[in-house]
Amino acid sequence: MDLTTLPALLESTARARCTDDPAHDWLHVRRVVANARMIAAADGADAVVCVTAALLHELFNHPKGHPESHRSGEVCAEHARALLREHRAPEGFVEAVSYAIAVHPFSLGVTPTTLEARVLQDADRLDAIGAIGLARCFATCASMRRPFYEAGDPFCERRAPDDKLWGIDHVYKKLLRLKDGMHTATGRALAAKRNAVIARFMEDLREEIG
Repeated sequence: MDLTTLPALLESTARARCTDDPAHDWLHVRRVVANARMIAAADGADAVVCVTAALLHELFNHPKGHPESHRSGEVCAEHARALLREHRAPEGFVEAVSYAIAVHPFSLGVTPTTLEARVLQDADRLDAIGAIGLARCFATCASMRRPFYEAGDPFCERRAPDDKLWGIDHVYKKLLRLKDGMHTATGRALAAKRNAVIARFMEDLREEIG
């Protein structure tokens, strides 16, 4: 089969299976697909594997706070594997895509062994930082009904960050750490730019809340 046509065939299913959570919705998927396509072209990865993995990486997602949320990537990979087999994709392609999806979550702490899986990690993590990353952070903050910050120590200067309790803690727990884990040259360059956006926001927030 012509694998270059596969993403277009899968798009309607991928869109239908997205949640309405603004942090993980179809717009998020579209941004990650665009990131993956750009990084793959710049860093010499298989673009069809990268784009397909990005397109399908939200087929399944446990809600934040769910006891099985750490398995979301693994379960999503199984959904992707089944869907690709329905479309009679070659088994090597199926495994390349499903592996990238299975290991992409930040919470797993896995360094992928394939370039394409590294591209998906970078593409997804870029969407967690910068202006859009902050928007997603506060969308999740609202859905989990947690305050934006801890009044006594908003910037985690005298305590360890706990992003299950306060939104801004997520910046310290995860967002500012993503830049150093980027695998590709393109990912590192874009992450540095987006981290600067977060740094400016935190300076302004510090001034505004005193």
